[in-house]
Amino acid sequence: YGRQLEPGLHAHFTFIPTYDIDMAWSYLHKGWWRNLGGLIKRPSVERLKVLLQLRPDPFDAVAWMDQLHALHQLKPLYFFLVAEKNSRYDKNIRPHSKPMQQLIAGLASKYTVALHPSWQSGDDAGCLVKEKRLLANTIHHPVTKSRQHYIRFDLPATYQQLIANGITDDYSMGYGSINGFRASVATSFNWFNLQQDKETNLRIHPFCFMDANAYYEQQFTAAEAFEEMMHYYNTCKKVNGLLITIWHNNFLGTGLPFAGWRAQYKKFIEQVMAASHVITP
Repeated sequence: YGRQLEPGLHAHFTFIPTYDIDMAWSYLHKGWWRNLGGLIKRPSVERLKVLLQLRPDPFDAVAWMDQLHALHQLKPLYFFLVAEKNSRYDKNIRPHSKPMQQLIAGLASKYTVALHPSWQSGDDAGCLVKEKRLLANTIHHPVTKSRQHYIRFDLPATYQQLIANGITDDYSMGYGSINGFRASVATSFNWFNLQQDKETNLRIHPFCFMDANAYYEQQFTAAEAFEEMMHYYNTCKKVNGLLITIWHNNFLGTGLPFAGWRAQYKKFIEQVMAASHVITP
């Protein structure tokens, strides 16, 4: 992941597609009580059809993503939210459930799987310890990469907590409300602890585009989001920089609210991979 390169010395343009899996399924594998509560609160024919296996879950895009990666020989990063207890901001399928375990292990057999520390971990450091251990036990491999859920982090506390728990690479450096370069640089770099006046071994990998920012905050259409991604691609390519994008599986699924976003992402991948020689980790 470019650790051998000093900041500003990338030899080639590098593209890393990354995904946050914080809601693996919309309806499936939530248990009858959660689905019953959902039906009472918001009656849905779609939910019933999915539960009766008459149509696929709208958030289940993993197979489609697999095909896209294989076609273009991409090596993505998957960040999994594995909070043991659901909360207002942590709503994934329980990490101990068989479907979730199978999903994580299956992706880990082909790609790099990393941790998506829960919102709760920002208030309780013990959550990070448990979540990291749970993910490592699921993939049977040490977990050294992470990205904060909702891009929630406080400096220097969060980075110090990550270092203390064996995280060597963090992918949270970006905005949670607008797209752009939060660190004003398109390359990875080691975090410098100002309080201790020393460089650390925690490698920071900044991102500049997240689908949720474009959709919820900037209120872009899928076509406008494509143009924004191309802008950041062209910007990074000019300086042999690092382009990291964040997408969520629900944006790439079949849900009506995200109609057209899958097609625009596919178009973006095709153009980037065809336009020039691209280095992927």
